[in-house]
Amino acid sequence: MGGRILVVDDVATNRILLRAKLSIACYEVLQAADGTRALELARSARPDLILLDLAMPGMDGLEVLAALKAEAETAAIPVVVVTAQADTRSRLAALRAGAEDYLAKPVDDAILSARVRSLLRTRMLAEELALREGTWRALGFGEAQARVEWGGAEAAAAPARVALVGPDRLTTRGWQRALAPRLPHRFDAMTRAEALRLARSGAADDARDPGDDVPEVVVLGADLASPGDGLMLLSELRASPATRHAAILVVLGAGAPQLGPMALDLGASDLLEQPAEPEEMALRVATQLRRARAADAMRRRLREGLQMAVTDPLTGLPNRRYALSHLGRVAERAARRGSGFAALVLDLDHFKQVNDAHGHAAGDSVLRAVADRLQRGLRAVDLLARIGGEEFLAVLPDTGRDGARTVAERLRSAVAALPVPLPGGGSVAPTVSIGLACVDAGPPGGSPTDVDTLIERADRALYRAKSAGRDRVCCSGDAPAPSPASGRRPGARGVAAA
Repeated sequence: MGGRILVVDDVATNRILLRAKLSIACYEVLQAADGTRALELARSARPDLILLDLAMPGMDGLEVLAALKAEAETAAIPVVVVTAQADTRSRLAALRAGAEDYLAKPVDDAILSARVRSLLRTRMLAEELALREGTWRALGFGEAQARVEWGGAEAAAAPARVALVGPDRLTTRGWQRALAPRLPHRFDAMTRAEALRLARSGAADDARDPGDDVPEVVVLGADLASPGDGLMLLSELRASPATRHAAILVVLGAGAPQLGPMALDLGASDLLEQPAEPEEMALRVATQLRRARAADAMRRRLREGLQMAVTDPLTGLPNRRYALSHLGRVAERAARRGSGFAALVLDLDHFKQVNDAHGHAAGDSVLRAVADRLQRGLRAVDLLARIGGEEFLAVLPDTGRDGARTVAERLRSAVAALPVPLPGGGSVAPTVSIGLACVDAGPPGGSPTDVDTLIERADRALYRAKSAGRDRVCCSGDAPAPSPASGRRPGARGVAAA
């Protein structure tokens, strides 16, 4: 997992040490020796994460943090305070100001690495949701909807259900006493067995509604019946459709910080080491609730809006209008970051003959089956759209030429792997030709690739694939590939590729 991290510390040795540790993990590291330079880099370089010292001359860390959170363009950048000030007052002040975490020097390498990985995963999710919503807004839909910022205070207005899963009743009641006077939410004590039943209770929508009775936050002890067994429950909660989007605050027992990195890698949203101040627990619960609700609201708007306006009713995929707008935003982000991406234009071979021989109902069945096979061969971050009668477009962000070619071959093979049963009996064996156009990685801050030109390149590659015999992949700029094996089962009824 890559990412751009800004290290802010007035001591050069500290900056160099952190840079060395982070660079080994393949992160791009920027450095600032004071608050003014830190703000300049945050605005211009848009880091994915900021590691911030508190004690600095001129503008101190808390002032830098307040300035970051006050500006729309930097407010969503997660900030971890890394400082020699280990007192409770400084910790609470940083958390109140919007810091994600507060790590006292010397920092344990394992917990720092795990915290960085966790925050970058969350940041990537937030950016992906924002990218999708931005595409939706660029199309002119949903302008009247008020945007809920990632972590914004307005995202936590309504009371929430918070589940408290501790090792015993005494501990759970202590958590209730710490949280109830400080937050206007419903705090339900749960046993481990009750939490397991909740996790196994069945499917839930990808975006929860405010009235749902599923906990939005789970406060979970790392040690329940035995040391570390709370992390097994954490895995269950993260895997369950009912609770996968819940914020989970894992409470580590005194003297057991070694479980922290594992908890973060298993999907914990945040950590709290005991003994902890009640205000710190309340601050962390409130922060995680705001983020969970902001993400839920964005997912819900995307789900509802895209289904209404930019979804192909036959396949359930995004339509051409959404796909081209999304491709434009992917091109803009790739230019800003200097990353590569790819566009694949896929066309069913001899589809007109399927309609002529078997009827339009059969053609619809083939289109739905092919769309499903293509979708299963892509990542969640990729986009698959139906952009014409039998034509599809796949957009692959952060993908190089070799990776895109591998994906295209996998999709081609998946389509040809099995015949498609027809409503009236019999089957057809579909194949697909694919034209691939790639944009290679380059220096950050360049001009975005023109989307129309990119599609034209992919179309020309598709034409070459068709001319060379169909059922193959051609990449823009390459010679046609040799004909692959069709992968059809003997005896399957279908229209053979020319």
